[in-house]
Amino acid sequence: MKNIALNERIIFALDVAHPNEAKDWVKKLDGDMKFFKVGLELFLAGGWDIVDYIIDRGNKVMLDLKFFDIPETVHLAVQQLKNKGVTLTTIHGNNAIIKAALTDKGDLKVLAVTVLTSFDESDMRQMGLTGSVADLVLIRAKKALDLGCDGVVSSALEAQAIRNQSSNDFLIVTPGIRPASSVVGEDDQRRIATARQAIINGANHVVIGRPIRTAANPIGTIKQLYEEIEQGLAAI
Repeated sequence: MKNIALNERIIFALDVAHPNEAKDWVKKLDGDMKFFKVGLELFLAGGWDIVDYIIDRGNKVMLDLKFFDIPETVHLAVQQLKNKGVTLTTIHGNNAIIKAALTDKGDLKVLAVTVLTSFDESDMRQMGLTGSVADLVLIRAKKALDLGCDGVVSSALEAQAIRNQSSNDFLIVTPGIRPASSVVGEDDQRRIATARQAIINGANHVVIGRPIRTAANPIGTIKQLYEEIEQGLAAI
C-alpha cells in the first residue's frame, strides 16, 4: 500500500474533447504527477496518438474504455492493448467476460468496474434491485478477486470492505474524489469522498479530474491533494 510513488497516487482524468487540450494538460501537469486516465471521449477523439504521447513523456496511462461485450470480443479488444505501454484498463461483465479479458493479457493490469460512482440507491430501485449499492459492489468485487482480476474500480465508500477481503496487491482505484476544502457542486458524481478518506479506506489510487481542471491553481490543488494522501497513508 505504501510502495506507490506519491506522484502516481492521483490518476488525472483527461476528460476533455480535443487531444490538443489533453496534451496541454499533460505538459502542464506531468512535472507534478505521472498517471493519466484516457476515457472514451478522448480516445475516440485522439486514438493511440494521445496514449503514445502520454507514455512517451514518461507517464503511465489508465485506458478507461470499460469493455463490455461477448467474451471473445472482449478478449480480442484486450489483446489490442498488449505491448502498447498501457498500465491499467477497465472492463464490465460476468464471469465469462472477465475470464476472457484476463486470458493472455501480458503486463497489462485489468480492473473490473464494480458500480459507477454516478449510481446510487434510487438507481438500484429503478432497475428493480432490492439490495444496497454496497452489497452490489462487494458481490462484484469478490467475483473479480476470485477470477484473478488485478483490481477493481470502486467508490471510496466501499473501499474498506473490499480491502478487508483482499490483499494489498489487489488494486482499488477510486473515482468520485473531491478535495477536502471543496464545496460539492452539481455534477454526475453521487458517491464521493476525500483523497485522505479513500487512502485510509484502502484505495491505491484516486481518479480526479474536474476539481483539478476547474481549479484557479491546478498545481496548488494537486499539492493539497498530495497532503491529504500523505495524511491518509500516515493513518494506516
